[in-house]
Amino acid sequence: MVGVIVRSSQSPLHLRALHRRPIMRPNSQALKHRSLHETEREFGGTLGAVCIPVLLPLTVLFLISVSRSPEARLLRWPPALPSTEQLWDPVALVLLLGWIALHALLYAMPLGKVSEGLALRDGTRLKYPINGFHGLCVSGVLLILLLVLGAPLGSLFELLLPLAVCAIALSFLFSVYLYIRSFWVPSHALALGGNTGNPLYDFFIGRELNPRIGNFDFKYFCELRPGLIGWVVINLGMLMKEVELRGSPSLAMILVNSFQLLYVADALWNEEAVLTTMDIVHDGFGFMLVFGDLAWVPFTYGLQASFLVEHPQTLSSLGSLTIIALNGIGYYIFRKSNSQKNQFRRDPTHPSVARLETIATATGKRLLVSGWWGLVRHPNYLGDLLMALAWSLPCGFSHLLPYFYVIYFTVLLIHREDRDERQCRVKYGLAWDTYCRRVPYRIFPYIY
Repeated sequence: MVGVIVRSSQSPLHLRALHRRPIMRPNSQALKHRSLHETEREFGGTLGAVCIPVLLPLTVLFLISVSRSPEARLLRWPPALPSTEQLWDPVALVLLLGWIALHALLYAMPLGKVSEGLALRDGTRLKYPINGFHGLCVSGVLLILLLVLGAPLGSLFELLLPLAVCAIALSFLFSVYLYIRSFWVPSHALALGGNTGNPLYDFFIGRELNPRIGNFDFKYFCELRPGLIGWVVINLGMLMKEVELRGSPSLAMILVNSFQLLYVADALWNEEAVLTTMDIVHDGFGFMLVFGDLAWVPFTYGLQASFLVEHPQTLSSLGSLTIIALNGIGYYIFRKSNSQKNQFRRDPTHPSVARLETIATATGKRLLVSGWWGLVRHPNYLGDLLMALAWSLPCGFSHLLPYFYVIYFTVLLIHREDRDERQCRVKYGLAWDTYCRRVPYRIFPYIY
């Protein structure tokens, strides 16, 4: 987060576990004089809203095709086009719908606790079940049972393209439904940035803030459930395919699976943190988030595993230990910085954070300028990027494809950091300038 902020009321707040954006709340005076149709348009406005829903799905299919090809040449042009038989399989549709139905059922079950989100514009607080980690555990038990029964999980490798096609199609259909239903909700239920009056942009960015049927929250469900846990399942399928081909999984495949499972498990263990992120509190639920949750995350974040099926790598003991250490350091920075931030928000008088130095702001909140957050403004982003690099290194250096995620993620976080920076400068004014002088580096110490 850009500066750790604490409320003077000391009410407990929880922050994100993944790389989701932290909430930046505009002051009430600004909202009072600001029309819903005057919000700043992001992602290139209408042009981006037209191009992104075309280009990103094609990118997903292209990356999967390249990862499965013997050459795995990311810069090959024109790329080899898959046949219709490779793109469609009814089994993929059944698997996808069954997987989402399973997690919808687990979401609705009375497992775990129920937490309240931040106050909405009408003063109400929505309730959310904190049971994503339970869903991960149940999924794990079911997968073990399937393996014992001899289910061919390795066939997920052949089904990757059809599964991605189905996920993309579902993303479009679900986004159309969300856009249409948003015209029957009260104005206070709309997202500030998604009610511009431009149908193409509003479809892309999302009009309704928290679309629900009863207590079932579509955005919160998609945020950490079917796509994120599905990413782990796809990785396991790639591991089992390697077992089919070579008799046992390689060390590189085991490392990739283990690192990414740790990342997903950490996100779900700290699921409550997502309730204060911009994705939940600020952004509407439109194609941008739907596609990202259901298609982009499960089918691009795990490219390393699908790459290793066709391009096995041999790691030395020293190389393996170095990669494990890098991931461990990244995770340590990521988790410790987030934990320090969360503790500071829950209870600034706690012995572990009581002596940390802060800067007062005119909003009544304070900016943390020591500890992990005195090193750089986004130490959690730094940890994220170190882990991303560790996921790619087991794939060697002969191909660029396995490094797509770390390259994309670096660009994403720098863009996100710049966006947060501009919002904080408007919100905190002189206090933010003081903070930036005290903590000059944004993500990488002494570099950026």
